Amino acid sequence: MGGDAAVKARTVFGLLRLGAAAVCLVALIHRLSWGLASNTIASQNFFAYLTNQSNIAFVVLLTIAGIIALRRARDPRWLTVALALVLTWTITAGLVFAILVWQAGIRGIRIDVPWSDQVLHFWLPAVTVAAWALAPGHRSVPWRVIPVTLAYPVLWGVATMIRGPLIGWYPYYFLDPRQVSGPMEFVASSAIALGTFAVVATLLVLISRMPLPRRLRTDAEESPSAPDAARIGERVGQT
Repeated sequence: MGGDAAVKARTVFGLLRLGAAAVCLVALIHRLSWGLASNTIASQNFFAYLTNQSNIAFVVLLTIAGIIALRRARDPRWLTVALALVLTWTITAGLVFAILVWQAGIRGIRIDVPWSDQVLHFWLPAVTVAAWALAPGHRSVPWRVIPVTLAYPVLWGVATMIRGPLIGWYPYYFLDPRQVSGPMEFVASSAIALGTFAVVATLLVLISRMPLPRRLRTDAEESPSAPDAARIGERVGQT
Protein backbone atom coordinates (compact mmCIF):
# COMPACT_ATOMS: atom_id res chain seq x y z
CA MET A 1 0.00 0.00 0.00
CA GLY A 2 2.84 2.35 0.90
CA GLY A 3 4.50 1.73 -2.47
CA ASP A 4 1.25 2.41 -4.35
CA ALA A 5 0.81 5.68 -2.44
CA ALA A 6 4.36 6.75 -3.32
CA VAL A 7 3.81 5.95 -7.01
CA LYS A 8 0.51 7.87 -7.05
CA ALA A 9 2.12 10.82 -5.29
CA ARG A 10 4.94 10.92 -7.83
CA THR A 11 2.46 10.71 -10.72
CA VAL A 12 0.35 13.56 -9.37
CA PHE A 13 3.43 15.63 -8.68
CA GLY A 14 4.80 14.97 -12.14
CA LEU A 15 1.58 16.25 -13.69
CA LEU A 16 1.65 19.30 -11.42
CA ARG A 17 5.21 20.04 -12.52
CA LEU A 18 4.20 19.90 -16.17
CA GLY A 19 1.18 22.10 -15.44
CA ALA A 20 3.36 24.69 -13.66
CA ALA A 21 5.77 24.70 -16.61
CA ALA A 22 2.86 25.34 -18.99
CA VAL A 23 1.51 28.18 -16.82
CA CYS A 24 4.96 29.77 -16.66
CA LEU A 25 5.35 29.56 -20.43
CA VAL A 26 1.95 31.16 -21.03
CA ALA A 27 2.80 33.93 -18.55
CA LEU A 28 6.13 34.61 -20.29
CA ILE A 29 4.42 34.86 -23.68
CA HIS A 30 1.74 37.19 -22.29
CA ARG A 31 4.33 39.37 -20.55
CA LEU A 32 6.25 39.78 -23.80
CA SER A 33 3.07 40.57 -25.76
CA TRP A 34 1.86 43.01 -23.10
CA GLY A 35 5.20 44.77 -22.96
CA LEU A 36 5.36 45.19 -26.73
CA ALA A 37 1.74 46.38 -26.97
CA SER A 38 2.17 48.91 -24.17
CA ASN A 39 5.58 50.07 -25.42
CA THR A 40 7.04 49.42 -21.97
CA ILE A 41 9.75 47.11 -23.22
CA ALA A 42 11.74 46.51 -26.39
CA SER A 43 11.77 42.97 -27.72
CA GLN A 44 15.56 42.77 -27.55
CA ASN A 45 15.47 43.74 -23.87
CA PHE A 46 12.84 41.21 -22.78
CA PHE A 47 15.42 38.44 -22.52
CA ALA A 48 17.87 40.70 -20.67
CA TYR A 49 15.85 40.53 -17.44
CA LEU A 50 17.12 38.06 -14.87
CA THR A 51 13.51 37.20 -14.06
CA ASN A 52 12.72 36.20 -17.62
CA GLN A 53 15.95 34.27 -18.10
CA SER A 54 15.46 32.32 -14.89
CA ASN A 55 11.82 31.60 -15.69
CA ILE A 56 12.75 30.27 -19.13
CA ALA A 57 15.16 27.94 -17.37
CA PHE A 58 12.32 27.12 -14.96
CA VAL A 59 10.05 26.06 -17.84
CA VAL A 60 12.69 23.80 -19.38
CA LEU A 61 13.80 22.24 -16.11
CA LEU A 62 10.30 21.73 -14.72
CA THR A 63 9.25 20.01 -17.94
CA ILE A 64 12.18 17.61 -17.57
CA ALA A 65 11.41 17.18 -13.87
CA GLY A 66 7.76 16.40 -14.61
CA ILE A 67 8.67 13.70 -17.12
CA ILE A 68 11.18 12.18 -14.69
CA ALA A 69 8.57 12.18 -11.88
CA LEU A 70 6.21 10.18 -14.13
CA ARG A 71 8.91 7.62 -14.91
CA ARG A 72 11.02 7.30 -11.74
CA ALA A 73 10.34 6.90 -8.03
CA ARG A 74 12.99 9.44 -7.07
CA ASP A 75 14.61 12.46 -8.67
CA PRO A 76 18.27 12.03 -9.66
CA ARG A 77 20.73 14.06 -7.64
CA TRP A 78 21.57 16.40 -10.52
CA LEU A 79 17.90 17.32 -10.95
CA THR A 80 17.44 18.25 -7.31
CA VAL A 81 20.57 20.41 -7.42
CA ALA A 82 19.45 22.06 -10.67
CA LEU A 83 16.01 22.75 -9.19
CA ALA A 84 17.63 24.33 -6.13
CA LEU A 85 19.63 26.66 -8.38
CA VAL A 86 16.73 27.70 -10.62
CA LEU A 87 14.28 28.09 -7.74
CA THR A 88 16.79 30.31 -5.92
CA TRP A 89 16.92 32.61 -8.94
CA THR A 90 13.15 32.74 -9.57
CA ILE A 91 12.23 33.20 -5.90
CA THR A 92 14.84 35.93 -5.39
CA ALA A 93 13.71 37.69 -8.58
CA GLY A 94 10.19 37.72 -7.18
CA LEU A 95 11.35 39.19 -3.87
CA VAL A 96 13.40 41.89 -5.60
CA PHE A 97 10.49 42.75 -7.90
CA ALA A 98 8.17 43.11 -4.89
CA ILE A 99 10.66 45.50 -3.26
CA LEU A 100 10.96 47.53 -6.46
CA VAL A 101 7.17 47.85 -6.76
CA TRP A 102 6.96 48.87 -3.09
CA GLN A 103 9.70 51.50 -3.48
CA ALA A 104 8.09 52.84 -6.65
CA GLY A 105 4.83 53.31 -4.76
CA ILE A 106 6.63 55.25 -2.04
CA ARG A 107 8.25 57.50 -4.64
CA GLY A 108 4.95 58.03 -6.44
CA ILE A 109 6.14 56.17 -9.53
CA ARG A 110 3.47 54.11 -11.26
CA ILE A 111 4.37 50.53 -12.13
CA ASP A 112 1.73 48.46 -13.93
CA VAL A 113 1.77 44.82 -12.87
CA PRO A 114 -0.17 42.64 -15.36
CA TRP A 115 -1.40 39.19 -14.34
CA SER A 116 1.59 37.59 -16.05
CA ASP A 117 3.99 39.58 -13.86
CA GLN A 118 2.03 38.52 -10.79
CA VAL A 119 2.27 34.87 -11.85
CA LEU A 120 5.99 35.03 -12.64
CA HIS A 121 7.06 37.07 -9.63
CA PHE A 122 4.62 36.06 -6.89
CA TRP A 123 2.39 33.06 -7.49
CA LEU A 124 4.84 30.65 -9.09
CA PRO A 125 7.61 31.34 -6.53
CA ALA A 126 5.12 30.80 -3.67
CA VAL A 127 3.86 27.55 -5.17
CA THR A 128 7.37 26.28 -5.87
CA VAL A 129 8.41 26.86 -2.26
CA ALA A 130 5.50 24.69 -1.09
CA ALA A 131 6.30 22.09 -3.73
CA TRP A 132 9.95 22.05 -2.70
CA ALA A 133 8.94 21.19 0.86
CA LEU A 134 6.32 18.56 0.02
CA ALA A 135 7.49 16.98 -3.24
CA PRO A 136 7.88 13.19 -2.97
CA GLY A 137 11.14 11.74 -4.20
CA HIS A 138 13.39 14.75 -3.60
CA ARG A 139 16.95 14.29 -2.43
CA SER A 140 18.84 16.47 0.03
CA VAL A 141 20.89 19.29 -1.47
CA PRO A 142 24.59 19.71 -0.57
CA TRP A 143 25.68 22.95 1.11
CA ARG A 144 28.11 23.76 -1.71
CA VAL A 145 25.11 24.68 -3.86
CA ILE A 146 24.81 27.99 -1.97
CA PRO A 147 27.94 29.69 -3.39
CA VAL A 148 27.22 28.14 -6.80
CA THR A 149 23.86 29.94 -6.96
CA LEU A 150 25.71 33.27 -6.89
CA ALA A 151 27.68 32.53 -10.06
CA TYR A 152 24.79 33.21 -12.43
CA PRO A 153 23.62 36.57 -10.96
CA VAL A 154 27.26 37.74 -10.82
CA LEU A 155 27.86 36.83 -14.48
CA TRP A 156 24.49 38.32 -15.42
CA GLY A 157 25.39 41.52 -13.58
CA VAL A 158 28.75 41.82 -15.32
CA ALA A 159 27.15 41.29 -18.74
CA THR A 160 24.44 43.84 -17.88
CA MET A 161 26.98 46.49 -16.84
CA ILE A 162 28.89 45.96 -20.09
CA ARG A 163 25.74 46.06 -22.25
CA GLY A 164 24.04 48.92 -20.39
CA PRO A 165 26.31 51.81 -21.49
CA LEU A 166 26.30 50.53 -25.08
CA ILE A 167 22.51 50.69 -25.46
CA GLY A 168 21.65 53.21 -22.73
CA TRP A 169 19.34 50.82 -20.87
CA TYR A 170 19.44 48.77 -17.68
CA PRO A 171 16.84 46.21 -16.57
CA TYR A 172 16.79 47.46 -12.95
CA TYR A 173 17.18 51.02 -11.76
CA PHE A 174 19.81 50.29 -9.09
CA LEU A 175 22.20 49.12 -11.82
CA ASP A 176 21.85 52.38 -13.76
CA PRO A 177 24.52 54.94 -12.72
CA ARG A 178 22.10 57.71 -13.77
CA GLN A 179 19.48 56.61 -11.23
CA VAL A 180 21.59 55.97 -8.14
CA SER A 181 23.26 58.50 -5.90
CA GLY A 182 26.72 57.10 -6.48
CA PRO A 183 28.98 54.04 -6.32
CA MET A 184 28.08 53.37 -2.67
CA GLU A 185 24.37 52.95 -3.43
CA PHE A 186 25.20 50.72 -6.39
CA VAL A 187 27.50 48.53 -4.28
CA ALA A 188 25.02 48.40 -1.38
CA SER A 189 22.09 47.47 -3.63
CA SER A 190 24.13 44.80 -5.41
CA ALA A 191 25.33 43.37 -2.10
CA ILE A 192 21.76 43.20 -0.78
CA ALA A 193 20.65 41.42 -3.96
CA LEU A 194 23.46 38.85 -3.73
CA GLY A 195 22.79 38.40 -0.02
CA THR A 196 19.15 37.66 -0.82
CA PHE A 197 20.22 34.99 -3.32
CA ALA A 198 22.41 33.39 -0.64
CA VAL A 199 19.65 33.47 2.00
CA VAL A 200 17.08 31.93 -0.33
CA ALA A 201 19.53 29.21 -1.38
CA THR A 202 20.32 28.47 2.28
CA LEU A 203 16.63 28.10 3.12
CA LEU A 204 16.07 25.74 0.18
CA VAL A 205 19.02 23.60 1.25
CA LEU A 206 17.74 23.50 4.84
CA ILE A 207 14.25 22.49 3.72
CA SER A 208 15.66 19.75 1.49
CA ARG A 209 17.54 18.26 4.46
CA MET A 210 14.59 18.27 6.87
CA PRO A 211 12.50 15.11 7.47
CA LEU A 212 9.33 16.58 5.95
CA PRO A 213 6.31 14.62 4.60
CA ARG A 214 7.73 14.83 1.07
CA ARG A 215 10.22 12.09 1.96
CA LEU A 216 7.90 9.25 0.99
CA ARG A 217 9.72 5.97 0.83
CA THR A 218 9.79 3.86 -2.30
CA ASP A 219 9.09 0.11 -2.40
CA ALA A 220 12.82 -0.59 -2.30
CA GLU A 221 13.19 1.49 0.83
CA GLU A 222 10.13 -0.03 2.52
CA SER A 223 10.90 -3.68 1.70
CA PRO A 224 13.65 -5.43 3.66
CA SER A 225 16.68 -6.55 1.69
CA ALA A 226 17.29 -10.29 1.13
CA PRO A 227 19.77 -10.65 4.05
CA ASP A 228 17.45 -8.71 6.33
CA ALA A 229 14.50 -10.83 5.27
CA ALA A 230 16.50 -13.98 5.98
CA ARG A 231 17.42 -12.76 9.46
CA ILE A 232 13.80 -11.89 10.13
CA GLY A 233 12.79 -15.41 9.05
CA GLU A 234 15.37 -16.96 11.34
CA ARG A 235 14.09 -14.95 14.29
CA VAL A 236 10.54 -16.01 13.55
CA GLY A 237 11.60 -19.65 13.37
CA GLN A 238 13.40 -19.39 16.70
CA THR A 239 10.32 -18.09 18.51
